[in-house]
Amino acid sequence: MSRLPGALAHLPLPIIGSPLFIISNPQLVIAQCKAGVVGSMPALNARPAAQLDEWLAEITEALAAHNKANPDKPAAPFAINQIVHKSNDRLEHDMELVVKYKVPIIITSLGARTDVNDAVHSYGGVTLHDVINNSFAKKAIEKGADGLIAVAAGAGGHAGVKSPFALVQEIREWFDGPVALSGSIATGSAVLAAQAMGADFAYIGSAFIATEEARASEAYKQGIVDGTSDDIVYSNLFTGVHGNYLAPSIVAAGMDPANLPEGDVKTMNFATGEGSKAKAWKDIWGSGQGIGAIKKVQPAADFIAQLRKEYEDARRRLVA
Repeated sequence: MSRLPGALAHLPLPIIGSPLFIISNPQLVIAQCKAGVVGSMPALNARPAAQLDEWLAEITEALAAHNKANPDKPAAPFAINQIVHKSNDRLEHDMELVVKYKVPIIITSLGARTDVNDAVHSYGGVTLHDVINNSFAKKAIEKGADGLIAVAAGAGGHAGVKSPFALVQEIREWFDGPVALSGSIATGSAVLAAQAMGADFAYIGSAFIATEEARASEAYKQGIVDGTSDDIVYSNLFTGVHGNYLAPSIVAAGMDPANLPEGDVKTMNFATGEGSKAKAWKDIWGSGQGIGAIKKVQPAADFIAQLRKEYEDARRRLVA
């Protein structure tokens, strides 16, 4: 068993909802946590920056009220994603609010920073850093991260190319702390598979786009429902960093998914999401390869209930 810090030790379901740029909002985060999975959102989704204070207050108060009314079934903790790339000029401001509200879990992306980890640890919070290979994983832990998110092949947004079997196995050779696995996970049986290969948690993002609470266009949600792994394109054009995207959105932006030029990370502003003529994440829709399992748009609580049933059914099948 891994060493799990308090915020992650007793989750009703071993699932972390990944932060979805633009799409995640307080409504989705609250619904995820109430249903028993870690809900998360990027700090940068709050625009202007002052809105983050309001959103953190809303989430904190809603979950506290839920826990008071449901002491036997408390909500899962929530997480805030911080982009620590140098282009994020809001990081200091947003971290001050994280400390103010004592956000239980911080997910860091695009760089690992000791000062960010120290700030979270000052109030007893937990930091998880997302990585695409074992080298980045070691650097993250050296700089004080408590746990890792292994972003394997097939994950939505900025994704790696490593097989989840290889990536988790290499990390587990030296690290016994919290590990979440990302990459095409959209069913309860896939959650169990992630645990079987050595992860503590499944990290699920694209499937939550097709929920009623998600702040995505109806066309985007329907694209998730209609799409399969055949519709996913891996490219670095839109942000300078390789990621997975829905081909129909690329076509709608006037480009050929089969003939995309190379991008340049130097042109990317991770704080705004801008890096091409079509704004990444808005006109070009990120998505992982697991969307073939998503058959309808539904409330987040209903999808999580489905995951729970599938997870328990898969466990019973293995025992039998």
